[in-house]
Amino acid sequence: METPVTTGTAAAKRKPVFIKVDQIKPGTSGHTLTVKVVSAKEVKSVNNRGGRSSMLLARPSRPARIAESLVGDETGTIIFTARNEQVDLMEPGATLILRNAKVDMFKGSMRLAVDKWGRIEPTEPANFDVKEDNNLSLVEYELVNVVEE
Repeated sequence: METPVTTGTAAAKRKPVFIKVDQIKPGTSGHTLTVKVVSAKEVKSVNNRGGRSSMLLARPSRPARIAESLVGDETGTIIFTARNEQVDLMEPGATLILRNAKVDMFKGSMRLAVDKWGRIEPTEPANFDVKEDNNLSLVEYELVNVVEE
């Protein structure tokens, strides 16, 4: 079977490179990984009514929802910060593909997030057991300024 040749200005789509949770490092982005949701809890539900800033927004006000979910694979776990519609996908036991995920730092520890440039897709149940004793969000990092001479 021949592979089609793309011509013109359209960029050829690259196949995503899936990584494992234990390969995630601080300050990185563009990750694609398959994870299982271990646990989820909604931490914040804010209603954007009233106030000056909400009048400036063109879209209708709706509550901003944030949930912290522990997600992982067979190499480890990390806390995933889900926002708004993403919260509904964070059902314990669900298997998800996180596309273009980025690492945010919160109080010196890593959190995984998918912003408007990424996607979360429910997928077939994965056939791995989550390694819960390797939580990358429990590792505390310290910002160190390196001075070059």
